[in-house]
Amino acid sequence: MTGYQRAHATFYISGDALVPSFWSEYFGIEPDIAITKGEPFTTPSGRPSRVPGRVGLWGVESKSAVRSDSLEPHLRYLIEYLNLPRSDLRQLLAEKHTHMRFFCYWDNETGNRVPDVPDDIRTIMEAMGGTIEIDEYR
Repeated sequence: MTGYQRAHATFYISGDALVPSFWSEYFGIEPDIAITKGEPFTTPSGRPSRVPGRVGLWGVESKSAVRSDSLEPHLRYLIEYLNLPRSDLRQLLAEKHTHMRFFCYWDNETGNRVPDVPDDIRTIMEAMGGTIEIDEYR
């Protein structure tokens, strides 16, 4: 593995009416990022935002907890950390008019790396109404 990670993942719930404190209570954890639409927020660099949040967002990331250039350990960490799957989550997302996704960073500068998202993780997210997105950098 190189000095920086070539893969990591973030779990996001987003929506215009999202209330971050609801999701913190639901999961029983504090998020790495929380934004309420229309309100100032703290940026990832720790500075106050210059503009109010354009969408509500609640998220936790794997980057600081997992050291791996593969996606699978990052996704498995988030699944365990969030105690997924949850049978009521799909319905809650619909009731709260929110969306859920794994957003994955994938460094593929060499062009020969294939993202490793196991079928069981894809099935879990699909069953709960979520998506998996891979942001590939070359």
